[in-house]
Amino acid sequence: MPSGTPTSGVGRVIAGRYLLLNRLGSGGMGHVWLAHDRGLACEVALKEIVFRDPAEADEREARVARARAEARHAAGLRGHPHVVTVHDVLEHEGLPWIVMEYVQGAVNLRDLVDRHGPPAPAECARIGLAVLDALTAGHERGVMHRDVKPANILLAPDRTGAPHGRVLLTDYGISIQPDAGETRYTLASVLVGTSGYLAPERVTGGAPTPAADLFSLGCTLYHGVEGRGPFDRESHLAELTAVVTEEPRPAARAGALGPVLGALLEKDPARRMTAAQTEAALSRIVTPEVDAYSRTRTDLGSQPPWGAAPAGPAPQDITGSGALPVSAPPDDGLGSPHGSGPPPVHPADPHGAPPGTGGRVPTTRPRVLHAVLAGLLGLAVAGAGVWYAMTQHPGAGGTARPYGDGVGLGVALEGGDCVLADWPGAVPFRGTPRLSLDPSCRERAPDGQVMAFVPAGSAVEARAAGPAACEKRTAEIRSRLADVRSYAVIPTEAGFARAGRRTACLVLGAHGPVYGPLGEHRAPGSAFADTATMQRRDCLDVRSRRDARLVSCEGPHDEQVLGFTRLADDITLSEARTESDAACARRVPPREYGFDPSVYAAGSWTSEGAWKTGTHFAVCTVRKQNGGTMEGDEP
Repeated sequence: MPSGTPTSGVGRVIAGRYLLLNRLGSGGMGHVWLAHDRGLACEVALKEIVFRDPAEADEREARVARARAEARHAAGLRGHPHVVTVHDVLEHEGLPWIVMEYVQGAVNLRDLVDRHGPPAPAECARIGLAVLDALTAGHERGVMHRDVKPANILLAPDRTGAPHGRVLLTDYGISIQPDAGETRYTLASVLVGTSGYLAPERVTGGAPTPAADLFSLGCTLYHGVEGRGPFDRESHLAELTAVVTEEPRPAARAGALGPVLGALLEKDPARRMTAAQTEAALSRIVTPEVDAYSRTRTDLGSQPPWGAAPAGPAPQDITGSGALPVSAPPDDGLGSPHGSGPPPVHPADPHGAPPGTGGRVPTTRPRVLHAVLAGLLGLAVAGAGVWYAMTQHPGAGGTARPYGDGVGLGVALEGGDCVLADWPGAVPFRGTPRLSLDPSCRERAPDGQVMAFVPAGSAVEARAAGPAACEKRTAEIRSRLADVRSYAVIPTEAGFARAGRRTACLVLGAHGPVYGPLGEHRAPGSAFADTATMQRRDCLDVRSRRDARLVSCEGPHDEQVLGFTRLADDITLSEARTESDAACARRVPPREYGFDPSVYAAGSWTSEGAWKTGTHFAVCTVRKQNGGTMEGDEP
């Protein structure tokens, strides 16, 4: 049945077993559906092969064979932690359907960057390591992916609740085993892959190889950290031409990832970085080590801007379980969140790439050369320190601000301090924010809070290592909140001593204020002013549909927070309040957390601010179906 007919949509049963629930996405080959497996009583993803043009029916046999090949290749990697599991391939009404693992809460890398801006270089390196692991596993079996790109990388919550902790490579639809004597199900005259991510040797007719997949990985990581592909152009033909004849655009935000990108995007596959070299280089970025020749740690680069709307107004309204909007007073109404990332860092090349190499990581490192480069790096750092001290001297009063005139604070930050962040041009994460304190942590709708500190031996060391260290120090609390980012407030040379010789690590709302204290700074019994401060495994005393209090999970409580889910961009707040319970039941089902579905049900909380800033997230909870209290003995 052609796609677009009523029988091809929601409610259709495939092969007498799989009930289509809703469409998850579409691509060049067809649609991906969320479906209910009636046999196993669980949710799966079904990939439907679609013929949009009647002329494409001539390719029907090739399409069916290609789907079988995709299933076979992906099934060969079954159980790999970074590959989407394929369960089965079947035919329904003459067309193939691939039954796959449903990755709950997943977003692909392309959409994540489009919605929130590029993640930090260290985060991109972590994603790259996972994808490289999946590619290497395929290469060892002789399977080339041939279509590595941001849209084929899924990021999903892991078992700890980190929202993007799980990384999965998907869509083996055009993969091939060139040495296995397989039939090739694409025409020889057709260029297979995505134009801006193809290796030059593939564009010019070369065979698919592991090196070609690595070039595509380099393009993908470049897109991740820069926000666009290295060869993005106005047309596919222009992109293909650029891949073969032009150098990639210089990376502006990549930090320590820059040399790795340069080595992966080498046009000559013989000179391109190998998988083993790539793994070593990315590992050094994810887990930096102290340089034996310098006190400066490996730079993870600057946190690029995360696209966001300006900060919202004062706290609005929080409601649970789909209640209608109710105007709430400032001390117990729920409102909107916004956020941050570490400031720009521009130290010397952490990998010691010599001049004239374009920042690429060399394949060998002679000990003498390493020592010379380390010496040069030391001189560069020393020179940077002199320049920094001259440009950050105390003001006329003789007392330097701890973090410089841009930040504006006259005193050092202390643990638990709530801050307001005034960004240049009212655009979050672009430039240096002017910070002020909110002693109440509530009345002025704080943007975030000081959650950790990183000591340093000098201002230069703080500048080089602070952002990456703050990312690590705040990772645990950020994994428990729905929409926050880390931001490092780095002392100046002149204000280093006044700042306590340490970098202050903030956790800021990613798209709006947090409207209250975070983590362990919250007092038991306090009312939530916004969903932004609700965190995983919080236990709630629910007094009304707009009044939830934080209580100990050891005693009686009405609900427990399990996670978060984002709703559609075009859904209104009133619609969300009627649909959020069902969305949470599908995407954050209590049974997956050990709660008996015959006793417990999914609940939800929404706030007005999440809709004003466009984040559209709901807090997903679990509660007893009979309305009784939970006594602390749940899983």
